Amino acid sequence: MAFTLYNAPQSTCSQRVRFVLNAKGLPFAEKKLDLLAGDQLAPEYLALNPNGVVPTLDHDGNIVIDSSVIIEYLDEVAPDASFTPRDPVRRAAMRALMRFIDEMPAAAVRVPTFNLAFLPRFAAMSEAEFLAFAESKPLRKEFMLAMGRTGFPQKDMDSAMARLRRTYERMDAAIEDSGGPWLLGRDISLADVSVMPAIVRMADLGRDGDWADLPRVANWYELIRAQPAFKPTYYPGSLLTERFPHLRKSG
Repeated sequence: MAFTLYNAPQSTCSQRVRFVLNAKGLPFAEKKLDLLAGDQLAPEYLALNPNGVVPTLDHDGNIVIDSSVIIEYLDEVAPDASFTPRDPVRRAAMRALMRFIDEMPAAAVRVPTFNLAFLPRFAAMSEAEFLAFAESKPLRKEFMLAMGRTGFPQKDMDSAMARLRRTYERMDAAIEDSGGPWLLGRDISLADVSVMPAIVRMADLGRDGDWADLPRVANWYELIRAQPAFKPTYYPGSLLTERFPHLRKSG
C-alpha cells in the first residue's frame, strides 16, 4: 500500500491522520502545504480536495478527504493495531463521541487559534486582499468573514472557551463511565485520536490549566503524549508556538 498525505504541520485535522499512520507503522510520503500562503487553494490541490482544506490522503491513487473519514478508512484498510472497538455498542459510542468532537472542540478551537496566532497575518492585509482570500476558501469563507481583519469579538472567544470547557467535562464523564484511562475504557480509540489535536492546541496556547481541576483529563493528556506515535506526529514545526514567536512572548 502506498500512501501520500497532503497536509500541514500545524493543522489539527492533519495531526489526527499523522498519528494514526504513525501508530500503525504505515510509511507515507508527506506533501506539506502552507495554508497561510494559500497552497490549499491551488487548482491542482482543489482537483483532489474541492473543499480546499487539509488533509487529503492518496492511497494507491484513491483519494480520501476529511480527517474523520480518513482515520476510519485507515482502520479499515490496515486493521492491525485497530483503534475501533469490535463491539458494535462501543463502536457506536466511539462514533457518537467523534461527532461531538467535530461539532464542539474541533470547531471551537479555531477561534482562539485564529485570534491568537493567525490574526497578525490578516491584519497586515488590505481589506480587498482579505476579502479575496476569504472568498477563495470553499469551506471556511463564512468563518473568515466573521473573523475579519480585527479578529473575533470577545463574545465569540468566550463562547469558544465555554464549548471547550464542555468538551473537557464530557471527556471527564466518558473516562469515568468507561473506567478509563481512555475515553472508552482500557484501549485507545479513534475518539481519543480525534480530540487529541484540540487539547494539544490549547496546551500549546498556554491553556493547559483549563482542565487542571479534572484529573482524569489531565491523566489522559499525559497518556496520549506518552504514546509512541505522538512524537513523530508532532515533529518540529507542528506547534503554533514554534512558528509564531509572538505566542511564545505572550506565554
